[in-house]
Amino acid sequence: MAQSTTVETITITRPLKVIALICGLIVIVLMLLTLTSTDWLLSAGWRQGLFSHCIAVNAPTPLPFNVPDNGPDCYPTREVGYIRVAAALCIVTLVTDIVATLLTGLGLRSKDQRTKYKFYRVAVYVMLLALLSLLIALIVYPVCFAAELNLGNRTVWEFGWAYGVGWGAGIFLFGAVVLLLCNKESEEIYYKERKVTSTA
Repeated sequence: MAQSTTVETITITRPLKVIALICGLIVIVLMLLTLTSTDWLLSAGWRQGLFSHCIAVNAPTPLPFNVPDNGPDCYPTREVGYIRVAAALCIVTLVTDIVATLLTGLGLRSKDQRTKYKFYRVAVYVMLLALLSLLIALIVYPVCFAAELNLGNRTVWEFGWAYGVGWGAGIFLFGAVVLLLCNKESEEIYYKERKVTSTA
């Protein structure tokens, strides 16, 4: 009887990177909702988003920020610096998150360990850029709005659901970054020896 030893290579994928990928996909959906909504800032008869503002029927006059009353409808947003900056940063967040999510997916699919870790490392940096851009946008918007509040012509203002969704996207982004940073050796290779006995 002769014995031969075979070595099996077993790669175990930890779920952390898969969850990070799912977080990245959720952020894409949330950022699309945030960018397309007009419910960032609300007041009586007024809704304002990043790209348009809407005037409701029978909105009290004068309108906020001395906007001309052209009737109830949605119009392109005011040419104000902080709105443009917030919109640009949210677009940067969406694009960079798409890139980071794609890199995470490529890392999960890669069989070569070095390539896998490179994908993950770049994904972390790109996702950090997305998170930083979003946080700046979410902080700049209310701070600069407060500076022009005296032109608001309203006593009650509130931030709408789209602004809250932006913070939700930030939470998922933060979670994805942490998951990508945690357990860097997440895909571990195990070598298993197996003895095979064969009869001559």
